[in-house]
Amino acid sequence: MKNPNDSFLIGRLKSLKFAVRGAWLLITTEHSIMVQFSLGILITILGFFMNISANEWMFQSLAIGMVLVAESLNTGIEKLCDFVHPDFHKKIGFIKDISAGAATFAAIIAVVIGMIIYLPKFI
Repeated sequence: MKNPNDSFLIGRLKSLKFAVRGAWLLITTEHSIMVQFSLGILITILGFFMNISANEWMFQSLAIGMVLVAESLNTGIEKLCDFVHPDFHKKIGFIKDISAGAATFAAIIAVVIGMIIYLPKFI
């Protein structure tokens, strides 16, 4: 709960604390995030090894971030759906499938970006 006596700075620091805690919970408890985070680290290492350009770094970083954000939102939506309706429900399943589809779109786009960056370096 928000404390009305907190200054603007204190409020932002508390928000940051909760955000970092949430990111840590995602990385340490959710398998899909663990996989995507690990792939992001591996691709980042590959970027250093292949000496990619500043523009390539920018697109690669955006792609990794996009996938992590989409997977995080998907996880949040799935957790909320499970909380609201723990038993199987056709409409809840539809919502969860759409959420997973968004994460899939992000992953496909990230793979395309990765191919654009790295395929010419191997051919």
